[in-house]
Order: sequence, then structure tokens, then C-alpha cells
Amino acid sequence: MAGKAVVTGAGGFVGSHLVGRLIDEGLEVLALDNLSTGNLRNLDEFRDNLSFSFLQNDVSFEPIKVKGGVDFVFHFASPASPIDYTKLSLETLKVGSYGTHNALNLAKEKGAVFILASTSEVYGDPLVHPQSESYWGNVNPYGARSCYDEAKRYAEAVSYVYEEKLGVEVRIPRIFNTYGPKMRLNDGRLIPSFVSRILLNKSLKIYGDGKQTRSFCYVSDLIDGIFKLACSDLRGPVNLGNSKEFSVMDIAKFIIELTGSKAEIEFLPLPPDDPKVRCPLLDKALNNLDWKPKIELEEGLKKTVDYFSNLQS
Repeated sequence: MAGKAVVTGAGGFVGSHLVGRLIDEGLEVLALDNLSTGNLRNLDEFRDNLSFSFLQNDVSFEPIKVKGGVDFVFHFASPASPIDYTKLSLETLKVGSYGTHNALNLAKEKGAVFILASTSEVYGDPLVHPQSESYWGNVNPYGARSCYDEAKRYAEAVSYVYEEKLGVEVRIPRIFNTYGPKMRLNDGRLIPSFVSRILLNKSLKIYGDGKQTRSFCYVSDLIDGIFKLACSDLRGPVNLGNSKEFSVMDIAKFIIELTGSKAEIEFLPLPPDDPKVRCPLLDKALNNLDWKPKIELEEGLKKTVDYFSNLQS
């Protein structure tokens, strides 16, 4: 495939994996990141590739200027972990609003397909289970998680208007819990948090009783779904994740067993608005994109633990 893609948030966990897939598919990639939560180390492997270029840019404040044609604009810039978006709450709201406008304006100017990285957080603490794309969600607009939840809901809304009123081709993957190499050990999300504490010989912290559920998708599966969606003509949000559901306690025990750790488990109060269940209905992706995750949790966790172990050595 020939052409050019612009990726905002390219130094992040998902963004950097996306850059690699796009280059492998034959696209020239302009990677943008303000490096507030992204890391240039995630892009090191592409630095000598003639199809790759990097620009440090804050898409929330700076219109994106690109010479020549652009075929795809992937807007993946945003803090994504609770630690990050709690600390950077205003920045999170700005990148979901101003940043999305700037990325959409580039797509409109270039006649490019616009791909917005949305999230399962738009469903909030869901009252419907599993969650389908038609579910409107149960979101607290005035709470600890609202800066992230509502930023993404606004980003979806403005993308819809650009599509309906201005003719921009829009694709919206709603990303469920994803894990794998290039995550940060200290980013606060479940799997890296558990792994980091095991590597440091500390107890695992479980918030609540551990019965709340999550479904985890390995990053290569997610990237495959995003790429297929970008190349399709499928409109409207599309859930991408894994429909196999595990309790938080199950995940803790799984990682302890996998690593041979003797870590204790420590229970703490559940944070405000933390979802009790989270699991995607994947019929839309399966029926329209012929996509479903392939990597089983045990295989994905082993790859992830190995990555973090190598970082620590």
C-alpha cells in the first residue's frame, strides 16, 4: 500500500505499535507527539527508516501543517491511564476537543480518512453487559474520570459532525483494555501495575473485592483491527477488544502463577466511578471486518512480562 499517514500520539503505547504496522504496510508515516506521556524510546526502531519522520508537536495548540498529500489521519493523542489523565486533566480535555478539531481539519484539508482512537470509557460504569456500540453509556460528567470519559465522548461527537456536515470520512475504534510491550510500568493500568509490583517484590494492590471484570486484548490484535477499520468503509463506532472476561482477582492470580511470585494481595477501597464490568460485544467488527482477537491471555501476558523483565535487567 502506498500513501502517507499522520499519527498523533505516536510516542504512546498504542500509537507506536500503530506506526510500525503502517510502515510495514508500505505507508510513509509522520509521527507527532508532545511527549507528555509518550516516549521517544517507543519509536527508536523506526528512526533509520526512510518511511518515518517525527515532529514534536502539541496538537491541542498547534494546527498540523503537512506538505503534500495525506491519506490517513490517526488521532491517538491523549493521556490514557488514570494516573496520567488525573494529573493532566485539563490537557486531556484540550486534546479531546481542540486537538480533535485540529486533526479533523487536517483530514478535511487533505481529503484523508480520519481515525479517532476512542475508548470503552465512553460507556462509563455500564448498566448493559456486554456493551454494544448502540449503548449510550452511564457516565458521570462531574467526577474523577470525567475529564477522560467526556473528552472522548466530545471527540466522537465532533467527528460525527465533521462527517455529516463537512464530508470527512471518519472511522472510530472504541478501544477496550489493551496490553503488551511498550506500556509504561508506572502508568497505573492493571497489568503493568501488577507486573511492576511483582518485579519490585511488593504486594499486589486490588481495589474493591477483585470481582470487577475486565477483558484484555493484546496490542497486535488491536492494531490489526484498527488497520482493517481504517481501510474499510464502515461508519460509526466499532468496538475493538477481547470478549473473554476475567475478574481482577483472576488476573492477579494468573500473573503470580506465570511469574512464580509469592506476592501477597492487598485490598484497597474502590475508586469513584470505577466500572464494575467491562466487556465488548464484537459482532460489528466480526461481521464487517472479519476481525477477532487471536492472542490468548496466557501468551500475551508472557510476552508482556518478558518485555518488562528485560527493561528491568
